[in-house]
Amino acid sequence: MKGVILAGGLGSRLLPLTKITNKHLLPVYNKPMIFYPIRALINAGIRDILLVTGGNNAGDFLRLLGNGRDFDLKHMDYTYQDGEGGIADALKLAEYFAAGEKICVILGDNIIEKNFLNAVEDFKKQEKGAKIILKEVPDPERFGVPVFEGDKVLRIEEKPENPKSGYAVTGIYMFDNSVFDIAKKLKPSARGELEITDVNNVFIDRGDMTWDILEGWWTDAGTFESLHRAGKLVAKTGANKLG
Repeated sequence: MKGVILAGGLGSRLLPLTKITNKHLLPVYNKPMIFYPIRALINAGIRDILLVTGGNNAGDFLRLLGNGRDFDLKHMDYTYQDGEGGIADALKLAEYFAAGEKICVILGDNIIEKNFLNAVEDFKKQEKGAKIILKEVPDPERFGVPVFEGDKVLRIEEKPENPKSGYAVTGIYMFDNSVFDIAKKLKPSARGELEITDVNNVFIDRGDMTWDILEGWWTDAGTFESLHRAGKLVAKTGANKLG
């Protein structure tokens, strides 16, 4: 399975910091944010990695990461997303890289305490479809929220005012190659983006979606509050040793 890290966008929620650098290059405790999703993929047994970036500071990723030598990788792949077309739009850029294989996608501002190796191994055995990783959170209204019927996910609601469960869809997704055809057929949402929730709901409607629960803590780092929380969690638990 190949890995895709989505690290584009303009990071407007973190202005003025992101006037001078990409959000994913900001520090989380003692390492650049982007180190954490790279290490998360490696810890899940994935070493063939594509980084999708964008904005005015894309070249800084190459200066920082090079060919991935600091992570004992043989190489890293890069591609560039123009503008802010959304997660699903960025995902379309990975089609050539996937080359027909299954992919694991992680958002560049997602930071986890442990790993999701078991979920990856389970998905490798899954004949087709997709897998999402869920985590119970105190503020599910900030995220995509699964709606359950028993242990079955009926749909995912994006940032609902009244969440129907206490779980968030983390920024870790696994897809078969049909994801690219789905993404191409999507229509922009009200905010003008191609939404990953719409992609996931297509798989759910097909009956091809499975899910797992992430062990340990998880946080995004896309707001000042969550960036601060991520730094404190990393410092407290020693997860900084993963990067």
